[in-house]
Amino acid sequence: MIRLLIGLFALTLVTAALAQTLPVFGDAAKAMLGDWEFSNAARDKVCTATFKRDAVKVGFKVAFDANCASLFPLVEKIAGWRFSEGDNLFLLDADGKPLAEFSEVESGIFEAPTPGVGVLFLQAPGAAAGPTQKTPQDMAGTWAVTRGGATVCTLTLAPSTSADGFALTLSPGCDATLNFTHWRLDGSELLFMPAAGTPWRFVEAEGGAWQRLAGGSNQIMLVRQ
Repeated sequence: MIRLLIGLFALTLVTAALAQTLPVFGDAAKAMLGDWEFSNAARDKVCTATFKRDAVKVGFKVAFDANCASLFPLVEKIAGWRFSEGDNLFLLDADGKPLAEFSEVESGIFEAPTPGVGVLFLQAPGAAAGPTQKTPQDMAGTWAVTRGGATVCTLTLAPSTSADGFALTLSPGCDATLNFTHWRLDGSELLFMPAAGTPWRFVEAEGGAWQRLAGGSNQIMLVRQ
């Protein structure tokens, strides 16, 4: 009898431990199921990530198309994903350590500033195209770049083409960190292309303004003048 009680107690402990390690699959995780566009900030590297409900050691299974590993070597180390309610989306290695941490910056668009890699993006199929397509003529004109509500630069977007996009002119007195040479549209996003480095990506916000993705604590906005 005593042996039976001990056995039942041990079984209860094992069952409880297993229950604690089972991954939680809430509404946030359910919304991730299926194919997502996986890209860098410039979107010159694009492949597909497929999020699945199959449980693995570190969370849930994620698969990448055959081209992903050549574009993003980081992919070879990814063993699973986790997206708990009220938390960020994590891509994890075989030991459960985060390799990339994504936060949702717009409906259907996630970004992950990743050391040694740059800013990675996940976009739902519909988000990449965007609900509203702007034309160069729609965006042409004079705009103010604001940081934390203060204007740091005024610039002019022209619909005339340059070598890699459309012409952009900075007004005298702009912040020295703004070294843009041209601009272009990428689906529903507006991109400012610098002489070197990562493009600034903007998405349309309320009132006709545009909000920079990965803008940091001092939000960077683009406001028409």
